[in-house]
Amino acid sequence: MASARLRREFALVQYRFLSYAPVRTVPVSSHFPSIPMSPRYTTEELIQILAEERRACMNGERLALAASPTGFSPFLDKFVQADGIQRFTAYQNFQATIHAYQQEYQVSGIVWQQITLAGKELCFPKVHDQLVGLPDDRVVLQAAKAAVVAFWADVTTGMDIYQSLNYGRDYRLVTPLMVEQLMQRAEWALLQHYGSDRQLEIVLQLGWGKPEEASYPRGLPNSGSDYLHAVNPGHCPIG
Repeated sequence: MASARLRREFALVQYRFLSYAPVRTVPVSSHFPSIPMSPRYTTEELIQILAEERRACMNGERLALAASPTGFSPFLDKFVQADGIQRFTAYQNFQATIHAYQQEYQVSGIVWQQITLAGKELCFPKVHDQLVGLPDDRVVLQAAKAAVVAFWADVTTGMDIYQSLNYGRDYRLVTPLMVEQLMQRAEWALLQHYGSDRQLEIVLQLGWGKPEEASYPRGLPNSGSDYLHAVNPGHCPIG
């Protein structure tokens, strides 16, 4: 199938970039076939390649045999299941290769998502969660910020707004002024929603910096996000 062919072809790119972190993979023969290299991969093809490789890693077809559970204690490693760590590390290594390919060949990480709420539709850009954003991708996100924020404000009229704190462990009710301050410091915005009817929750992610790092503590302070949760009166956020 086409996606399998793409993954096999991309192995040549993987071989080129793996010099930064050599890893023993299983089976080796499947990673380095002697076939021509495609001139350029699209965003959609890279997403498909990653999905196939992730399945292969989770099925145990790819193992980073040098990976240890703790990475620093052979004694503790005896008490930790190594197989899962080796699968996860194999995928991480392959994903890092894809990211390097993106950056060298300037392949965008942007995908477009459509959302429908209260009978209204919005199509907005986001960086796919398995890819990285290029500098030009951030420009695209920044250009869409006003439309995303306006749509969110329109469909959340009359709802209570909470800010997520401590990475979703706590929430606080915020005022319109506080919402405006958070919006001003954000570079870009994304949307997602959970539930329906009275249990509807509409989440606005207000981010800055690199999109692939903005959802994790490791990105701070250069990359990060504030999350605003809109819920119907009398309800609390669950997302």
